[in-house]
Amino acid sequence: MKTLYLIRHAKSSWSIDGIEDRDRPLKGRGIRDAHLVSQYLREESINADYFSMCSSPATRALHTALIFAKNLSVPASKVAIDDELYHSSAEEILAVVRKTSDMCDAAMYFAHNPGITDFVNEMTSASVRNVPTTGVVIVRFDCQRWEDIGPGADLIQFEYPKRLKN
Repeated sequence: MKTLYLIRHAKSSWSIDGIEDRDRPLKGRGIRDAHLVSQYLREESINADYFSMCSSPATRALHTALIFAKNLSVPASKVAIDDELYHSSAEEILAVVRKTSDMCDAAMYFAHNPGITDFVNEMTSASVRNVPTTGVVIVRFDCQRWEDIGPGADLIQFEYPKRLKN
């Protein structure tokens, strides 16, 4: 079994004029939401020792990944960056995830919409309308190698800040 944690970056700030999309930072709310969701996952007894973590190079995605790493006790140096995750489609996300080392049974990827929502809908029978910022979808694939993942997976969990705050 392979378990994928796919996380949409936290809420970003649009308050800086003239900044490139790739360089937009997180808003205060985004930082708080990233802590909330990652602490929730920690409390769910995630064993981060066997995780692969990889982020889009966008500042907002990487900052989200680093907050998750901190709260899951993963050294920041273990967070890989893959340019292919920046505004990636479902197919591009699939290609990146298929390159995950089989030594890891679980992987956490930080990326963007609409690719994340499309990915979960293409890989599972779920009908997720939208994965909101800092939303996490946990998808389980019934296979032993990451290169074999594909449609027919199970959506194990779908959490996001608004739901966790209620």
